[in-house]
Amino acid sequence: MITVKEALAQVLATVKPLPLEKVGLLDTLGRILGEGIRSGRDIPPKNNSAMDGYALRAVDTRGASIERPATLRVIEDVPAGYLWTKKIGAGEAARIMTGAPIPEGADAVVKVEDTENDGGDVRVFVSAVEGLNIRLAGGDVRIGELVIRKGSVVRPAEAGMLAALGRSIVYVHQVPVVAIISTGDELADIDEPLSPAKITNSNGYALAAQVMECGAVPLQVGIAGDDRRDLAEKFRMALRADVILSSGGVSVGDYDLVKEVMMELGTRIKFWGVAMRPGRRLAFGTLKGKPVFGLPGNSVSSMVTFEQFVRPSLRKMMGHRDLYRRAVRAALTESITKEKGLRYFVRGRVVYENGLYSVTTTGGQGSGILKSMVKANGLIVLPEDLTEAKKGDTVTVQLFERSLENTASPEHL
Repeated sequence: MITVKEALAQVLATVKPLPLEKVGLLDTLGRILGEGIRSGRDIPPKNNSAMDGYALRAVDTRGASIERPATLRVIEDVPAGYLWTKKIGAGEAARIMTGAPIPEGADAVVKVEDTENDGGDVRVFVSAVEGLNIRLAGGDVRIGELVIRKGSVVRPAEAGMLAALGRSIVYVHQVPVVAIISTGDELADIDEPLSPAKITNSNGYALAAQVMECGAVPLQVGIAGDDRRDLAEKFRMALRADVILSSGGVSVGDYDLVKEVMMELGTRIKFWGVAMRPGRRLAFGTLKGKPVFGLPGNSVSSMVTFEQFVRPSLRKMMGHRDLYRRAVRAALTESITKEKGLRYFVRGRVVYENGLYSVTTTGGQGSGILKSMVKANGLIVLPEDLTEAKKGDTVTVQLFERSLENTASPEHL
């Protein structure tokens, strides 16, 4: 068996980013840009007002105060979305709305709260300085500027900027389609009636959800029985996808046929077995150039091996630079013993209080106990050379996505 680190290195050396495709702006959210975005325009295109108020010459308000206001003649209104028609001269002002272009001759805007309209005149109660409340042309973005770098994730802010730049179509990395094969005569689909010898195919749905969570597209090929012909047919169907996942059938039992069928179809096996718990029975290779993961059949083993190997691979294929979950250091609230030589991934619940993280296991750690995965918001990672982590020890915890980002109270307000 190889180590988790060695296995991950082999997997990531095999997968490559997918080609680019052109998509509409609102379909770019969460996608990775395949091009650098340069501006073809200044934003804003002209000097404009940052306030509702009066555009004027600062010199005409010199020394103005509440006691001694400057009185100016209002020569026009400039609403947002319209151009001015008159140049501002000495002793003149234009009533202006936020976002409207600054009239020629004006060099300041006094906000409406510091003025009083008096028929055709305006009284100004403050002494303005040049540039007051004026947004300069190109103050946000200059023409030719690199605004968003290639490889960036498109968030709402990037979507807004793309719209501001007039980019309705953008190049992004393609999203991988991931075929999911569940194996075993004991499996029944979710809506099928169960017999005492059957269990529901939860793996197929958990894996599909994991694929979707990291932004890829699941293709559920279905359940393959413990039969070479059925398995081979399902794998051939799965070749429509970019990545193939199977769960179950990679152990050493008489009916664990997945590895053999993979090889018969031409799969180049790179490793089979990783020094980890849960998930020791993991196979990885390529079939017709496509990554193939033979995941263990136990529900938690399947999910944990997906987290450690499949998820980073899919993110790399989508063009991400950041491939891994965030990890924190947390204090153990209990002791954990383990077998030396294996890297453990223990289901835990992380709490953040008073600036410190603590973590508690979520119950039974058997590889088929899905309930303890439901209760977890992270995986406690215990290295190979360790035999015991004691209560109070600081350990590494791999957090699940957004598990600690939200809070019940607005503490920052």
